[in-house]
Amino acid sequence: MRNTHVRACTVAMAALLLLVPSSARPQAEMDWTAPLPPAPPWDGKSQALIVKASDPWITPSERTGLTATPSYDETVAWVKNLVAIAPELEMMSLGASPEGRDIWMVIASLERAFTPSALKASGKPTLLAQAGIHAGEIDGKDAGLMLLRDLTVRGTKRRLLQRVNLLFIPILSVDGHELVSPYGRINQRGPTEMGWRSNGRNLNLNRDYAKLDIPEMRALIRAINRWEPDLYLDLHVTDGIDYQYDITFGYNGAHGLSPAIAGWLDEHLTPALNKDLAAMGHIPGPLVFAVDNLDPAKGRYEFTAGPRFSTGYGAARHLPTVLVENHSLKPYRQRVLGTYVLLESALKALPDGAAALRRAVTADRTKESQQVTLSWVPEEGEPQPVTLAGIQWRLVPDGLGGRSRIEYSGRPITLTVPLIRMTRPGVTVSRPPAYWIPPVWSEVIRRLAIHGIYLETMAQPREVAVELYRLSDVELAEAPFEGHMPVTATTSVELGRVTFPAGSVRVPTDQPLGDLAILLLEPDSPDSFFQWGFFLEILQRTEYVEGYVMEPLAQRMLAQDPQLQASFETHLQADSAFAADPQAQLQWFYQRTPYFDSRWQLYPVARER
Repeated sequence: MRNTHVRACTVAMAALLLLVPSSARPQAEMDWTAPLPPAPPWDGKSQALIVKASDPWITPSERTGLTATPSYDETVAWVKNLVAIAPELEMMSLGASPEGRDIWMVIASLERAFTPSALKASGKPTLLAQAGIHAGEIDGKDAGLMLLRDLTVRGTKRRLLQRVNLLFIPILSVDGHELVSPYGRINQRGPTEMGWRSNGRNLNLNRDYAKLDIPEMRALIRAINRWEPDLYLDLHVTDGIDYQYDITFGYNGAHGLSPAIAGWLDEHLTPALNKDLAAMGHIPGPLVFAVDNLDPAKGRYEFTAGPRFSTGYGAARHLPTVLVENHSLKPYRQRVLGTYVLLESALKALPDGAAALRRAVTADRTKESQQVTLSWVPEEGEPQPVTLAGIQWRLVPDGLGGRSRIEYSGRPITLTVPLIRMTRPGVTVSRPPAYWIPPVWSEVIRRLAIHGIYLETMAQPREVAVELYRLSDVELAEAPFEGHMPVTATTSVELGRVTFPAGSVRVPTDQPLGDLAILLLEPDSPDSFFQWGFFLEILQRTEYVEGYVMEPLAQRMLAQDPQLQASFETHLQADSAFAADPQAQLQWFYQRTPYFDSRWQLYPVARER
């Protein structure tokens, strides 16, 4: 089967290369081996998890010594064979990708509780683990296949299913997974061939939690709504600076939108994961976002993710969510085994802490803070010093433009570096009772519904006292990002009474997903539908005025309104460009007539008063 996969890869890459200018194509005589830093030696106890070559349930990756990963078809075939013989397992499609591939989820339940209601009736907590949202970062898939086997047919971990259920998605970005090549990630040590970071439309699934453009992500969110997992693990591989940790993980902290959940993760899950990983020979650590990739001593950021990312989305909807980032410079074998240990550890830790975790979730879902933070900035004052298990480095000239590059030795070094915590509220907003959305914005309404946000649809017109945002200083991004033209603006509040037509939607904020609704609908929120560009139509003008009409009308306005005349003269004196532009002056008057479009740059989503 592997030879078939290699041939398929060759054909796929040949097709892709037809789209690449010949000057940019790999030349056959070149050595394209990535010059990665040396990997420190590793001989962890977790290697005992690998089965013998004679084992009938050896996984495709184990068959290669955990150096390669199987294709989508090979993966699905192996899982289907396992499910056919293991009564504790069932697999279901969450939906199809744009290229027609099923997105499979495996359900592991000792009681064979293979529906959401049956799983809930078991009384056991449920862990959802997802691999391959970035298909080149596929460690979680191969670790999960090993674990599913050991939970069932091999029986070495079966006891875990006595107290916990598992939902496992081996590959989320199924189309990106098949954009496979030996040249997937230049700064990653294996597997030998890997998928691509984005999907077939060049969209990054891990920027789509909030906006929900991509069918794969809509399938995932619908699954989260249906199956209601107690804990969600998002499995990745990270790059950047070199360091000793082979597996790092983190989540939005107690300063964020889910403080009770973060407290449980701090006190219960993190110590258990760190202990179990270390016992099996791995080096766990916190998420590492370097301040300067050329100088690790400058420290790292503690990033508070927004809802475009899994951890920010989880915090907003009060779903305990952990981002796992294996270190790309560690060998694939080491990374896969570390992921296995982490998954097993989470399955062990969840049952003992399930009652406390559910209380924390309830507390966060019902707290309804009157001020909601939309974005986060660094804390004031001196950063906190923390330990970084780093790798020795030096700066050397690389000969390109006289710049320097960093060169790692592979030798461990312990550093004390500043931790810059992005945990201070930047932009905040008061919580309104509800938002009102006219029915013409059906795409926004549809995506709110996919998130699982409760909506009230009006059968009759309703007049409502509201706050409206008027936009100014509108700026569109210079280039597209994730299929959109992002937009920002300055907002000011106008009070009014608006009659919303039948079909309009009221979005109350006193609901479990109220915080998420606020982040999606407030225009100052970096992941709002507005900033993603879903309301670009309101930024365009559709009615204009001619000078032969506006000139005499402006003269009449000046004659009849002394205050307007004084304001006009002040503006002339204060703005020389305005004073030299007759057309701008006519537009100034036009905007002060009842003929001007009052809806121009008026954000159509209203805040109920």
